[in-house]
Amino acid sequence: QVQLVESGGGLVQTGGSLRLSCVASNGPTFSVHNMGWFRQTPGKEREFVAFISWSGGSTDYADSVKGRFTISKDNAKNTVYLQMNSLKPEDTAVYYCNFVRHTDYASLFDSWGQGTQVTVSS
Repeated sequence: QVQLVESGGGLVQTGGSLRLSCVASNGPTFSVHNMGWFRQTPGKEREFVAFISWSGGSTDYADSVKGRFTISKDNAKNTVYLQMNSLKPEDTAVYYCNFVRHTDYASLFDSWGQGTQVTVSS
């Protein structure tokens, strides 16, 4: 069963930065799979945040985070990152990663990690 372990969240003031990490194990070959970041707030569905292709050569972002967030991956470490700058209170959420399809960015697996909480104070 694929295992995804997210970390790096915390409490930060508006305008601050955080770098999230997600380590994948027991899953498909990380270096040839696309990865994505998602986030969820209480009472809402999980939403797409960022996509990165298997090679790292292609990325895409939700409109709400474009220009502020940067996704990257280290295939040697089976790790995907999310650098978050200029954080806003509306970025407050639990953040998750997963393997994703390149067509619609849907997750490949129903199994998710525990996520990492990001809280941005105003």
